[in-house]
Amino acid sequence: MRQERIIQASLFDVFAQHEIGRELKAISQWLDEHGALLGVVAGDLRRHGIRETGRHGLPAEAVLRSALLKQQRQLSYEELAFHLEDSASFRAFARLPLSWSPKKSVLHKTISAISAASWEVINRTVVSSARQEKLERGTTVRIDSTVTQALMHAPSDSSLLWDGVRVMTRLLEQASAIPGAPAIVWHSHRRLAKKRALAIQYGRGKARKAKLYRDLIAATRATMAALQHAAQCLTACASIAVELWRCQLRHYLPLIERVIAQAERRVFAGEAVPAGEKLVSLFEPHADIIVKGGRDVHYGHKLNLTTGRSGLILLLTGTPGTAGTIAQAIDESTLTEQEGTLAGDNTLLVLFADESRLEGWLGRFQAIQAQSNPEVRA
Repeated sequence: MRQERIIQASLFDVFAQHEIGRELKAISQWLDEHGALLGVVAGDLRRHGIRETGRHGLPAEAVLRSALLKQQRQLSYEELAFHLEDSASFRAFARLPLSWSPKKSVLHKTISAISAASWEVINRTVVSSARQEKLERGTTVRIDSTVTQALMHAPSDSSLLWDGVRVMTRLLEQASAIPGAPAIVWHSHRRLAKKRALAIQYGRGKARKAKLYRDLIAATRATMAALQHAAQCLTACASIAVELWRCQLRHYLPLIERVIAQAERRVFAGEAVPAGEKLVSLFEPHADIIVKGGRDVHYGHKLNLTTGRSGLILLLTGTPGTAGTIAQAIDESTLTEQEGTLAGDNTLLVLFADESRLEGWLGRFQAIQAQSNPEVRA
């Protein structure tokens, strides 16, 4: 059972007089004025068929406030758990029930349950409130980009092949443990693959590394053959466990094939594999290779941010092209000269009813561009 909000506030909810304490108190008052957000978060926390009896879970209000506290102070879950137990101001802001000190696992499970759609609702509520209080008018915006990194290790062909052997070995172990499955005979190449991957990482010389790569790829292919044989042995089985196992098989095998192909192209054929064709992780296959500043390489996704004069994020997108982001920012702003926008991937068409509106809008745009001194092309 989980409450939506804490009914009775504690007498000990006192914020510090420090600047951070005053800031948290102001945010807390704003949250009290927008109680509808608690219902949005509570909907994410409620599981299908949950009972209304039993032990009380962390209230939705405490989950939302803890999530905002984590983001506002840029804390890890472990640091958040410590500060919620140690700091009176943090406990007052989170409105934790008396003697409650949630562990990092509880905080991670509940905060991560808040959906992206709910965060969108919260952000739009913040922007709408800022407009009503005339903190943000939306007439001046700044568009910037940043990178959100994926949870993965730095990729290399040897480490990806080693990951593939580990994953396939795990699937073979799961297949052997399925109730009612026939006996599956296979040999583990995990130890050999790990040795070859480490030798490649710390070794020198192209010839030596090429020989090690041959052994590593051979071990990967042998493990893949054993996994395909296991799939044939389980053909007659029709249990739920077997179907779930087959889903993992269909997901990982094509990815491992891509890893083998790109390793052979680079190591044996001497080919420079384009970044768009590289697979950088078996577990985050959607991650992109992003270069910042010419030399700083990140693995994750590019985020496009549109911020107003107040510093609030008015728009956040993760699309590869930038034209759509600019078009959406224009459409949602308070600019009135244009009739509409039409965006492609990297091109943008802004429609005007007459030339006077076009000239006024273009003059404002060029004035903004001149502040950063780029080349302005009319």
